[in-house]
Amino acid sequence: MVTKKPQTKKRSPKKSSVKKSETPGLWLVKQEPETYSWDDFVRDGRTDWTGVRNFQARNNLRQMKVGERVLFYHSGTGKCVVGIAEVAKAAYPDPTADDPQWVAVDLKPLKPLNEPVPLASIRYHANLGNLPLIRQSQLSVMPLTKKEFETILSMGAGKKVRKK
Repeated sequence: MVTKKPQTKKRSPKKSSVKKSETPGLWLVKQEPETYSWDDFVRDGRTDWTGVRNFQARNNLRQMKVGERVLFYHSGTGKCVVGIAEVAKAAYPDPTADDPQWVAVDLKPLKPLNEPVPLASIRYHANLGNLPLIRQSQLSVMPLTKKEFETILSMGAGKKVRKK
């Protein structure tokens, strides 16, 4: 006689404990202005974001979708956010890499900020304390929350806040 095992109920998969950002699709990319500046970017009208060889930055590139907003940060000289761009083409194999695991995206400039937002101002702003730009300074492509993105935009709007 064969005995059957009692059937157990299938459990639904556990929800991920990974906290997602408030709003997906907001990014910051870093570029040395001596190599490729905001002005170069505007002149070209569009560029392929190639040459990223950091695993975390590559994973961030893979998540970028067409139409998402991107802050353009001058690293090295200047160290400031200078403009707003948009993802024009989602991730595709990086033509500058010999290994297919590396990807690139295409970006197009939208508009410069009225005032550059320097790293020093970002570092000491209450809403920006957890920004990867500060906590992981070598990361060249990073996600931002809606609050972080909007805070930097307001800082770059050039509006002076009156102190009472």
